[in-house]
Amino acid sequence: MPSPPETDPRPLIGEPLSIDLLNTRWIDAEGRHELLDSVAGLAVWLGSPSVRRSLGDRPVPVDEQTLDRLLQARAALDKAVAALDRPAPEAVAALNDVLAHGLVRHLLGPDGRPGVVVEVDTPSWLPAWSAAEDFLRLLADRPDRIRPCANDECVLHFYDVSKNGTRRWCSMAGCGNRAKARRHYARRVM
Repeated sequence: MPSPPETDPRPLIGEPLSIDLLNTRWIDAEGRHELLDSVAGLAVWLGSPSVRRSLGDRPVPVDEQTLDRLLQARAALDKAVAALDRPAPEAVAALNDVLAHGLVRHLLGPDGRPGVVVEVDTPSWLPAWSAAEDFLRLLADRPDRIRPCANDECVLHFYDVSKNGTRRWCSMAGCGNRAKARRHYARRVM
């Protein structure tokens, strides 16, 4: 996998792969941003430590085909995360369309230990399929912990791993701090 040509500019990184893919779009003081608007942006995303960890050491082509498949997966995840409790048939179909390009095969290794092998149609499907499969894992584990940031102006999502499950913001340093400042200002003005 190539090393990224630049550092990852996103404000929230390190989330599970499916959430990390959703967070390739963000809004800040300068406006809207899209990391996956080019193959160069794809290289940055593929080079981020959490993505590399999720995909393992399998080679992934950094090209238009991989980018298109990743954008297809992100669109499917957008639809799925919009209605977690009652997904629309289009959301189910979109996610299943991505998942149809890969599978998990269980096997017994030569050392006698059970193993798992991911098989995808072509290497360009690996990131997209892995993100969709990761989303299923999160749904099976704790679907109530998949959340959008509580800031209405923010488009980021996160997987709440806090002990009591009460995280509200993509980041306390960003959205959480701005909300606290607005509440403080509102109290002082009244």
